Amino acid sequence: MRHKRDFKALESRRLKGAKLLSTGVRAAEVARRLGVARQTVAAWEGRLEAGGKDGLKCRRLGRPRQLSETQCAELGKMLVAGALAQGFATELWTLPRVAKLIRARFAVRYSTGHIWHLLRRLGFSCQRPARRAIQRDEQAIERWKRKRWPALKKTPPPEGKPSSS
Repeated sequence: MRHKRDFKALESRRLKGAKLLSTGVRAAEVARRLGVARQTVAAWEGRLEAGGKDGLKCRRLGRPRQLSETQCAELGKMLVAGALAQGFATELWTLPRVAKLIRARFAVRYSTGHIWHLLRRLGFSCQRPARRAIQRDEQAIERWKRKRWPALKKTPPPEGKPSSS
């Protein structure tokens, strides 16, 4: 199970620690009062000296994004324009196709698993095509269902005949 961290509460605790440190309270005492390790307070002191209170503010965790916001917006427009407009044979978007488009346009490689996260962030969802195949012959399908399928379908034996099971 994944927990969401309360980054504002963590930032608030760091700023309380900075306030205590600035009033002359020793690092061990700050750690005791705030319920953190002394090493954590030492790290706060280093960040405080290096960047002031801004050094203790929340910062984004994880690996930095490879596509900028403008590139993401451009990708969204390209996806809305359709796969045919991007040179693909059919209108169906697949994760490998989107990865190929990103690689060709922005020179960035993503795994198909990450493409799915990127698409969700852009507001896209998994959908099946609404239209049927162009080659589909509804009359032929109906004829097959009416005539051929009953001939192929197994029917139970008439009453009185023993079954094999």
